[in-house]
This record gives sequence, C-alpha cells and structure tokens, in this order.
Amino acid sequence: MSTEPNCIFCKIVRGDIQAVEIARDAETLVFKDLNPKAPTHVLVIPTRHVTNLGDFATSATPHELGNLFALAAKYGREASPGGYRVVVNEGPDAGQTVFHLHLHVLAGRPMSWPPG
Repeated sequence: MSTEPNCIFCKIVRGDIQAVEIARDAETLVFKDLNPKAPTHVLVIPTRHVTNLGDFATSATPHELGNLFALAAKYGREASPGGYRVVVNEGPDAGQTVFHLHLHVLAGRPMSWPPG
C-alpha cells in the first residue's frame, strides 16, 4: 500500500489521525465524515493513495474498483433502503478539497436536484 506523508486520508489509513471507522479491508476504508451533510454521511476511500476517480479507474484492478463501489452501495442501502446518494468530486472546479479519491455516501434525508 502506498500512502502520501501529508495526505489527511493517508494519515487516517495509517492510524496517524483518528476516524470513526465503519469497515476496513486491505484495499478500502469506510469511515464517518467529520462534517456530515446528511444523517448518514460516510466516506469510502482506497487505502492506497490515488488522487481522483480518473486516476483510480485507469490504475485499479477490476477487484479494487468493484470493491470501492460495492462498499458504497452496501453502506448506502443499510442506511436507507429508500435511497441514498454517492458523490465523487474530481478537481477543484467540482469541489474536491482533499486530493485522495473518496466517495461520499449520503442518506437519511430527501436529496434535492441539482446538487451543489
């Protein structure tokens, strides 16, 4: 697993920063968002450092890619059988502020459209 020394999510993966972990395996970590935007708001991240979805999609194995999205679906469905939202921001113009790929899984309240 490769991590970046100054990446906040890599620090969480390494245990340098505490987070409320929901699940972890060798490739993926699920934890509660520190600043939730819905009653359920978890982040699903690869345990290796990768900047964004575009980079991950071209470098990940099919298993890594599937595992990331399978865990997002699992925790979304568990939180709200009536529906949930998965958000991935890529780049500053899309609102990405932490440059380590992360999927936001939001549930527990009605979601409006368009987002943002």
